Amino acid sequence: MELVFLGTGAGIPAKERNVTSIALQLLEERGGTWLFDCGEATQHQILHTSIRPRRIEKIFITHLHGDHIFGLPGLLGSRSFQGGEGPLTVYGPAGLHDFIEISMKVSRTHLRYPLKVVEIAEGVIFEDEQFIVEAGLLQHGIPSYGYRVQEKDLPGALLIEKLKQEGIPSGPHFKQLKLGQTVTLEDGRVLRGVDYVSEPTPGRTITILGDTRICEKSVELSKDADVLVHEATFSGEEAKLAYEYFHSSAKQAAEVALKANVKKLLLTHISSRYQKDDTLQLMEEAKEVFSDVEIASDFFPFQINRRR
Repeated sequence: MELVFLGTGAGIPAKERNVTSIALQLLEERGGTWLFDCGEATQHQILHTSIRPRRIEKIFITHLHGDHIFGLPGLLGSRSFQGGEGPLTVYGPAGLHDFIEISMKVSRTHLRYPLKVVEIAEGVIFEDEQFIVEAGLLQHGIPSYGYRVQEKDLPGALLIEKLKQEGIPSGPHFKQLKLGQTVTLEDGRVLRGVDYVSEPTPGRTITILGDTRICEKSVELSKDADVLVHEATFSGEEAKLAYEYFHSSAKQAAEVALKANVKKLLLTHISSRYQKDDTLQLMEEAKEVFSDVEIASDFFPFQINRRR
């Protein structure tokens, strides 16, 4: 599981930072990629990575400002030309369906794969045997959502050595024990699956927030997350301006991370007013509140390892 930042700027493209898009690589977990936002030129950014558009199976849009969606029509069209045939689902606020439908219709773009658009509300928006995705409404000038991606715990491994030490022969009952069932052997011994399976491996949690003022919903979505991706459009000196424009400062992002007890904070959506050394100021402000923080740059990868 790896995050790859395709664009980390705010508002408009800049020389060092493109507008917002983040890929969550789930190649080992499910052989696919999830995309969070799709700002202008996202497909160009992808060309500089190992990401394959045909492997993108879900796109989560936080809100409908242009720097988060203007790259979507191009990416959807290119996915067809690049051999994408598997289904793709795009999630986002009300109005997303119209944006995609009109873009495809006017440009006469024909997709060779099934496309589903889901206009979301707060709550669980996706769940399968591996993941749960929850959306929460943040505080921005238009409806803006944050996403909490929670991997379900992996079941424990069967303790083969313990079974051997107790002279228990292999057979179909191994599978039953692995499932936690109770089995009776031919010699009359009764075995409880719970005694022969290791502890489950905790799933990982990633929270990716859209543009927002500092708010309690951010904390709620981020609670105990392994990684929190939070916007840091302004410095602490510009906190008033951040509030007026429905954004957050680096320090405020750190306050959310501290309050939510996250493991790692990654800052993105950096205003173009902060160049090179100026971003160190944002980092230092955040570190005054929360120590484990980094500022993401375009193409910055971050591996999310399992907790043991």
